[in-house]
This record gives sequence, C-alpha cells and structure tokens, in this order.
Amino acid sequence: MIDARAIVSPQAQLASDVSVGPFTIIGPHVQIGPGTVVGPHVVINGPTTIGAGNRIFQFASIGDAPQDKKYQGEPTALQIGDRNVFRESCTVNRGTTHDKGVTRIGSDNLFMAYSHVAHDCVIGNHTVFANCASLGGHVEIGDWAILGGLSAVHQFTKIGLHAFLAGGAIVTRDVPPYIIVAGNPAQPHAVNSEELKRRGFSEDQIRNIREAYRILYRSDLLLTAALERMRELAAAHPEIRAFVDFIGSSTRSIVR
Repeated sequence: MIDARAIVSPQAQLASDVSVGPFTIIGPHVQIGPGTVVGPHVVINGPTTIGAGNRIFQFASIGDAPQDKKYQGEPTALQIGDRNVFRESCTVNRGTTHDKGVTRIGSDNLFMAYSHVAHDCVIGNHTVFANCASLGGHVEIGDWAILGGLSAVHQFTKIGLHAFLAGGAIVTRDVPPYIIVAGNPAQPHAVNSEELKRRGFSEDQIRNIREAYRILYRSDLLLTAALERMRELAAAHPEIRAFVDFIGSSTRSIVR
C-alpha cells in the first residue's frame, strides 16, 4: 500500500492498510490510523496523530512547524480525528508552547484546496472550509460551521456551531452560533436557517433562534440587557443555551 517512490520514516507508525502515494514524505513521530489514504506529493511531519478513514490529497502539508516567529523547535503536536478530507495544497500546522502545544481537528471535516489551519487551532466536527479559507493561530471552530471561500479568521477568534461565513468574510470578532456573517469586517446578516433545517432543527426551534437573533441584533439593547433577555428565553428553549453560553464566554467581543 506504500508506493516505492514514497519516503516513510522508520519511526512513523502506519496501520497496515494505509495507502501512500508516490513522492510523499512522512517523517518520524507520525501515526496514521486504518483506512487512511495519503495521495502523492504530500508532506506529513510530526509529532502528528491522524485517525482512521482520512483522505489527504496531493501537495498537502500536514503537521509541519507553526508559522510563528516565537517558535524555537519545541516538540508540539497535531491531532486529527477520523474521516476528514484534506484537498489539494491544504496546510495544517502544529501547536506552540504559547498555548496548549497542540492543534486539534475533530472528525468528518472537509478542507478544500488551499485552506489553512494555523497553530493551536481547535476545529470541531462536520465543518467545511471552502477554497482558501484561512485561520490565524488559536482560533476555535464549532461543529457544523461553514467557512466560505477566501474567508479569513483573526487569531484567538471563536466561531460558534452552525455558523456560516460568507465568501471573502474577514472575521475579527467572535461569531455566535447559528448566524450568517459577511463582509470586511464581517457583520451579522441573518440566522443560518436553511442549514439548521438540514441538521434537523424544527420550525419552532428555528423560530426561537430567530427571536434570540432579533433580541441581540435588532432590538437596540445594550449587550448586557440583550443577554439577560436571551437567558430568559433559553430557560424555556434549550437551543438558545448555546447562543447564551457562547456570548458569555467571548473574549474578543462578538460581531455586531
């Protein structure tokens, strides 16, 4: 399953059915789980752990050193879950000692061509990064979030679950769950209702989320007052709790 033209370090640990294409280089301290397919001309460095059933296309760079001038060669790590797809020329960097030292990617994510995940990012599950979507360091992305093509997220920013970044969006503040943002700088536009329908949210749940959005963005309330109104709504409607908790934990302030 390993092409004779590939270079695989003796210190790398690959499951018996891992496929490795020609001219790929896999360095030491790399672990790759069963059913993973690594295409041609890929570079994987470590310490990196890759789970089962992943697909890595040509020219991707996975687990190389962080693009951080403070990095001095410390043995930081990259951890990747299962069934992710990394398309052509994706770049994913390891963590730094200025955070937890680990970049983490969950499962069932799609990273389209030229997308970039910087050091110390935490990516959830079922996300989509369209072509050239890029993250600065220390970014957190919630489950089911979608990043449009050419979107960029500033370092230390958080993106909530089920959020949608329109193509070309420049995000410098936290994006709460469920909403669509667009522009430079990114601004809220609507609830991501079509995606919520696909994810099985009921009409009542979506209506409640729209009401929370109205309170936050259309009521002219100060953020503290809007948050208090949303807490009252969340007491009866659990789907609002993610909205409230996210805003309460925001450290960069939210898009408004």
